[in-house]
Amino acid sequence: MIQSIAHIGLSVKDLDRSIDFYQNVLDLHLLGGMTMDGQATDTLFQKDQASAKLAYLSPNKDGSGTLVELIQFNQIPLDKSKADFFKPSISELCFAVEDIHAFYAKLKSLGVDLLSPPQYFDSTDAGFSKSWAFYFRDPDGIILEAIQYL
Repeated sequence: MIQSIAHIGLSVKDLDRSIDFYQNVLDLHLLGGMTMDGQATDTLFQKDQASAKLAYLSPNKDGSGTLVELIQFNQIPLDKSKADFFKPSISELCFAVEDIHAFYAKLKSLGVDLLSPPQYFDSTDAGFSKSWAFYFRDPDGIILEAIQYL
C-alpha cells in the first residue's frame, strides 16, 4: 500500500543551475545530494551507464513533506522538447504559497518565465476551495504552478 508521496523527480540539464533556482528563487531548502551509478542504477533507469547526480530540496527546513528531487544524468542527453500541458506526463509541479501576488511580483522581478498572471478560481461547487493560481517555468522549461488557497 502507498503510504505517502516521497518525492517528485525532475530531470534537469544543469544540476547546479537548478539548485540555485529552486533554492534562491523558490526558497526551498537543500537537504543534500548524491551520485547514483552502477548496475542497480542502470537497471532502475533502463539505460547503460545511467550515472546521475541528484539533489533533494524541501519547502521545510526539517525536510518534512514531499521532496523535490533534481536529477542530472551524466553523459545521457535529455530530450530538448519543451514541456507542455498537452503531453502525457506530469503537467506541472504545484507549490502552495502564502501570498500569491507577492510571489508573482518576486518571480517577475527576477525575470522568471511567467505563463500567466495570477487567476482567481472558485471551486466550491466541486467541493474544493477558492484559490489564486498561476504557471511559470524553471530554467529547463519545466512547468511549475503557484497556488494560494483561500
